[in-house]
Amino acid sequence: MRENKENDFHSKLKMLMDEYVNKIYDGTRHFPKEEIYGVTSQIRRAALSVILNYIEGFARQRNAVLKNFLEISYGSLKESKYLIYFSHKRKYLDDKEYDELLNLTEKIGAMLWGVLRKL
Repeated sequence: MRENKENDFHSKLKMLMDEYVNKIYDGTRHFPKEEIYGVTSQIRRAALSVILNYIEGFARQRNAVLKNFLEISYGSLKESKYLIYFSHKRKYLDDKEYDELLNLTEKIGAMLWGVLRKL
C-alpha cells in the first residue's frame, strides 16, 4: 500500500513538472525575438532541467546520487522562478501566465523539498 502512495506521489510530481515545462514553452513563444538567446533560452533550459534531473536521479538507484540530482532539480526550479518574475516585470508574461507558473513552482517546490528531506 505504501509503495502505491509513493508511486502516486511521484506520478503527480512528474505530471506537474511536465505541465510546468509545457507552460514555460507556451508562454515563451511570444517573448521578444531579441531574447531568443537570452531569457527565452535560459528559462526553457531551467524548466527542462527540473524534470530531467528528477528523472535521471531516480534512474541512478543510489540515494546519494539521487539527492544530488534532486538538489539540481530544485535549484533549477528556483532559477526558473526568478526568470518568471523577471519576465513578468519586463511584460513578457501577462498576469495570468505569471500566476499560473508561480503556483506551479510553489507546488513542485514543496513536493521536491519533501522528497529531499526524506533522504
